[in-house]
Amino acid sequence: VQLQASGGGLVQAGGSLRLSCVASGSFFRISAMDWYHQAPGKRRDMVAAITAGGSTTYADSVKGRFAISRDNLKNTLYLQMNALKPEDTAVYYCHSRSGDVWGKGTLVTVSS
Repeated sequence: VQLQASGGGLVQAGGSLRLSCVASGSFFRISAMDWYHQAPGKRRDMVAAITAGGSTTYADSVKGRFAISRDNLKNTLYLQMNALKPEDTAVYYCHSRSGDVWGKGTLVTVSS
């Protein structure tokens, strides 16, 4: 079971990025999935979550700007990030609650 995140990069404030997380294994369809982020020197916090059925939850700091989604046919989790702010700069990790599996993370840097 593995998770591979991609899509990070450098973007100006106000810009957009879409993160992807491809899962290997058959667990994806039945697993609730999360995106977390961790800024330098800070703890890892949940950004967004999605259940197997598609219900979503967001941290207050990203509500209205980020959207989590999943494609069960492609075993892929997404995070659409709009109106990015410098404080969104962090390493972003995808996480499967089934099996407590973490991806390696992808760096998002937002310049002011």
